[in-house]
Amino acid sequence: MENELKLLVGAMVTLSLATSALVVVPFLQLKDEPAPAELKPYTSQELRGRQLYRAHACMACHTQQPSTTGAGIADASRGWGRASVAGDYHYDDPPLLGTMRTGPDLFNIGVRQPSVDWHLGHLFQPRAYTSGSNMPAYPFMFEVRNADDVADGEKIVHLPSGTVEPGKVVVAKPEALDLVAYLISLKRTYPVLSTEQANILSQSGATTEKEQVQ
Repeated sequence: MENELKLLVGAMVTLSLATSALVVVPFLQLKDEPAPAELKPYTSQELRGRQLYRAHACMACHTQQPSTTGAGIADASRGWGRASVAGDYHYDDPPLLGTMRTGPDLFNIGVRQPSVDWHLGHLFQPRAYTSGSNMPAYPFMFEVRNADDVADGEKIVHLPSGTVEPGKVVVAKPEALDLVAYLISLKRTYPVLSTEQANILSQSGATTEKEQVQ
């Protein structure tokens, strides 16, 4: 019984230390991280789209965290943007980092693909844009109507030829427009270092290279 008690106490101490090191300390370090000056809060439409992004579990297949290490070493060359930093998620509650990359990283999808029509069409039928795509279609976010049955102000989606039968058009519902607004808002291209910080880092790198040469 005494050995079992020691084992239990040891396990609890180990768990407490691990939790402190991996959860508590990082939280205390980053909880007051300010937003970069160029990062703007989401609009009400973008927030609705973000809720839809969560509701449809888009983060199960898409990440929002480019990296420069490990599996993410090629992220920049793929056009996914610079490595993310804590401040990038200042207005995200919670951050939608994602867990898998069945599809591409979306950290900067608003830069890579700024077309509203492309995103709407891709949501309606992904395979009309990328042959063999395993992304699910979201036809319930749209209505297929006769071409003469569209009211003023409604958004007709311009699709590749053959996506719908002749004489029919696809009209985006508000939820589709909200989701696309959120996706297009993902434009984190601003610098994460001030000019002074960048200069210090550059000088430090130059000093290191000089020492290595010597």
